Amino acid sequence: MVAAADGPEDGRPSRRHWRWAALAAMASYIDAGSIVAAAAGLPLWESYLGLGSTTVGLLTAFSSNAISAAVGALVGGRLGDLFGRKRIYAWDLLVFAFGIAWIVFAVNLPMLFIGYVIVGLAVGADLPTSLALVAEFSPARSRGRLLGLSQIAWCVGPLVTLLLAFALAPLGLLGVRIVFAHLFVVAIVTWLLRRSIVESARWQRASGPNPMAASRLRDLGTPVNRRALLFTGSVYLLWNIAAGTNGAFLPYILQRQGGADQATSVAVQSLSFVLTTFAVLLLFMPLSDSRYRRPVFAVGAVMQVAALAAFVVLPVGIGAALVNVVLFGIGAACAGESFYKLWSQEMFPTVLRGTAQGITFAVSRVVLGVWSFLVPVMLSSAFGLRGMSAIMMGMLVLFGVIGVVFMPDSAGRSLGELDTAHRASASPQRT
Repeated sequence: MVAAADGPEDGRPSRRHWRWAALAAMASYIDAGSIVAAAAGLPLWESYLGLGSTTVGLLTAFSSNAISAAVGALVGGRLGDLFGRKRIYAWDLLVFAFGIAWIVFAVNLPMLFIGYVIVGLAVGADLPTSLALVAEFSPARSRGRLLGLSQIAWCVGPLVTLLLAFALAPLGLLGVRIVFAHLFVVAIVTWLLRRSIVESARWQRASGPNPMAASRLRDLGTPVNRRALLFTGSVYLLWNIAAGTNGAFLPYILQRQGGADQATSVAVQSLSFVLTTFAVLLLFMPLSDSRYRRPVFAVGAVMQVAALAAFVVLPVGIGAALVNVVLFGIGAACAGESFYKLWSQEMFPTVLRGTAQGITFAVSRVVLGVWSFLVPVMLSSAFGLRGMSAIMMGMLVLFGVIGVVFMPDSAGRSLGELDTAHRASASPQRT
């Protein structure tokens, strides 16, 4: 099969680049869409199945928001480096659709749990391979712009999901089943369209005739790769706990502690994704390939710290939630998963790109899974939302400091140039 050609190092992305990037970005649509669908339906599943707070925490911990996605990313990222980007990510959407079907037709806790786990495994496997493919065919000065589409999809997926949940709220649990069914349709359509995408030329050159020999796990132990793993892993872990809690539990918090109904809580959360979408379009995508990376990131980090402060100093309710979603929605576009995705492509050599991102993604989602298990318990205890939010504020402060101080100088540089820098700083590192 003919490989996907690299983009011109300094050229503009073509229509084909945009199309392939959009199809790859659908990994983020179904990832975030499945997380938010689970969050919007959590109170209804809790009532329908008579779930306790411990069971709710376990269900969320093993969902696509956490542990199952971690396992999928770990395995999928490694297989993508060994066998190619296309071979892995072209088929995992069928697994995702299979898992969604279990959730749509769930009538008991085991069915729901199985569906959540399968969905998480599939979206986890898709993300590192699809993002690596986008980076590897992108022109050097448009890499952030094209990868920014995945963040747009990460916002549009939840937004469509939440709007469906809002419109179908009068149907109760049936409405939640329909929301999940729409993700099934999206997955099948995307799978069909993705069949036209071909393999990464950069991966084929780098892996050579023997990918198993080219992509050696021990090469992740070189100093340059250890530093890159520590940096990308730290920023994503610290940010993802706050973002994952907002995404998975905000409707739950507003209904259980803020007195909001299902429709209102879903509408409030939708605003966050609208704001993030516009901020990615207007700020991250135009500026991420320029010298303005550092100030954009710094402003975004400060906004997200202030967003969590709303739940610390204000009474729980719609007012505090609106402050939170406005600040966090815009701040997350400037400093958060978008930069993590970009740095994960730039800081690792081609033959280890998927493996490295799979590792950092997995660690973050496992920790988020443990955290998610504790969230309902914390919320129902004297510790409460205020104490939990204060902890997340501290995490975001540390996230901002690490990101600003240790941000790599990789904007506008080609992956070939960055791979050469890896070789120069880490023999026996391979490309």
